[in-house]
Amino acid sequence: MKKTIAISGAALFALLPLSACGEDDGLTLLKINEVTHSIFYAPMYLADELGYFEEEGLKIELTNGGGADNVMSAVLSGDADVGFCGPEAALYVQLGGSTDVPVVFGQLTKRDGSFLVSRKQEPDFKWTDLAGKEILAGRKGGVPAMTFEYVLNQNGLRDGENVTLNFDVAFNLMTGAFEAGTADYCTMFEPTASEYQAAGKGYIVASVGEASGEVPYTCYIAKKSWLDKNGDAAKAFLRAVVKAVDYARTKDAADVASHLYKSFPSTSYASIATSIESYRKIDAWVSDLVMTEDSFNRLQDVIENAGELDSRGDYAKLVDNSYAKEALDGLK
Repeated sequence: MKKTIAISGAALFALLPLSACGEDDGLTLLKINEVTHSIFYAPMYLADELGYFEEEGLKIELTNGGGADNVMSAVLSGDADVGFCGPEAALYVQLGGSTDVPVVFGQLTKRDGSFLVSRKQEPDFKWTDLAGKEILAGRKGGVPAMTFEYVLNQNGLRDGENVTLNFDVAFNLMTGAFEAGTADYCTMFEPTASEYQAAGKGYIVASVGEASGEVPYTCYIAKKSWLDKNGDAAKAFLRAVVKAVDYARTKDAADVASHLYKSFPSTSYASIATSIESYRKIDAWVSDLVMTEDSFNRLQDVIENAGELDSRGDYAKLVDNSYAKEALDGLK
């Protein structure tokens, strides 16, 4: 195994101790640590804004972990009840031999959320058109970069052979580097991709998520010991998110955007609505929050393909779909 989750003692002491499940104004308080704050995760924010969490007797305290390793550190230390990040973080812990392995109990996104942006219009774009080109692909070892590399490899393109993947630019600096002239293409999430195109700086030519197929991209993860004690709260949380997924998938995009503006005050209503439409188009969200074994295996294929996984994880031990299935039954 080439990837492990390392938790430094100093980092843990820097975190304030949080209770597993507290009471706040008669509501059960859940502390959620998210990998990053993104419109890609719109249903989770909608569940709060639309009052779905409160209807389920919950109050959510959301913090930004700034990376999957940090999210998993918060979960393992007990400083967060639930982690929201890619399941690969829990997979690495499982392969490291933890005695209280974090369990995936719900899945929100089922595709990579990035789009490939070109400097020119390419209405007939094919992945093989990238032969001989340089692409800003993100952080090496990160799931966005690994998924992109997987797509290229599936189309006969390999870094250093017939295409160049630039992993040297930090994720939050990629767009600026691209605009400054680095590389021929750049991968971008929404709303950045659509805003970049609207400004006439580039053109969206493909969806990485559509090309890669379904993978469990971001999930809800908690320690088994926490789930054993707080199963009802976990199911209530998932019920609220399921309702929000349905809202995000079926309501007018402008209406959805109006409920997300508080979560993204620096982004225009129009950009939020466009982002919602983009993610609807690629079928980004899991309607029942259940993770399939096929998608989990594809994620492992993606990580293995990138040379970041020497052994495979156990789906049956890592994933417990019973919470999502019971949450869904409670809505029927």
